[in-house]
Amino acid sequence: MHGATFPPPRRGNRVTHPGARSVLLILVLAALSACGTGSDAVTQGDTFEFVSPRGQTVITYDPPQQRTQIAALSGADLMVDTTVRTTDFAGKVLVINVWGSWCGPCRGEADDLEQVFEETKSLGVDFLGINFRDDRQSARDFVIDRGVEYPSIYDFDGATLAALTTPTSVVPTTVVLDRKHRPAVVYLRSITATELGAVVRRVASEPLSP
Repeated sequence: MHGATFPPPRRGNRVTHPGARSVLLILVLAALSACGTGSDAVTQGDTFEFVSPRGQTVITYDPPQQRTQIAALSGADLMVDTTVRTTDFAGKVLVINVWGSWCGPCRGEADDLEQVFEETKSLGVDFLGINFRDDRQSARDFVIDRGVEYPSIYDFDGATLAALTTPTSVVPTTVVLDRKHRPAVVYLRSITATELGAVVRRVASEPLSP
């Protein structure tokens, strides 16, 4: 599956968070090429080439004892003047979706994500978007037009994304965190409601320990 065409940069926006620039450059290339899972970017003159070991697009972290908790993430809420933090969802299975209104696969999977969100929230599951490299009003229109009920962090420069320690090499990326906010599954491609719903229900049913 191919990534979406990456939008041109806007004047006046610069990556300021340490490490965010390298993440941004990897995501630029990955969005223009095939999905991948690796962590290496190789420069060829002024071109950045993303290296994808084994070509994986779905990464599963099992058994749970081997999972590592992610660092807490935070950022400006896309829709309202407040800050969203992953700690706001303590004790819940949390599905993080990296998206952009400019991204074709993101538009294609939006209804599937919303469907799984509605079907599983009674199980102690919540969703959080990270809106990346987007025009804020276009992103807000996307949320309104598609009736997305869960919040998103507005992350134009990739500062929040840079702090996410799971693979995030393409847009869209979907990360399923267990109740201890340890990554259980990462999708480096678009998803369907059927496959995501099954995984989310499985993770939600896991015992709180170990």
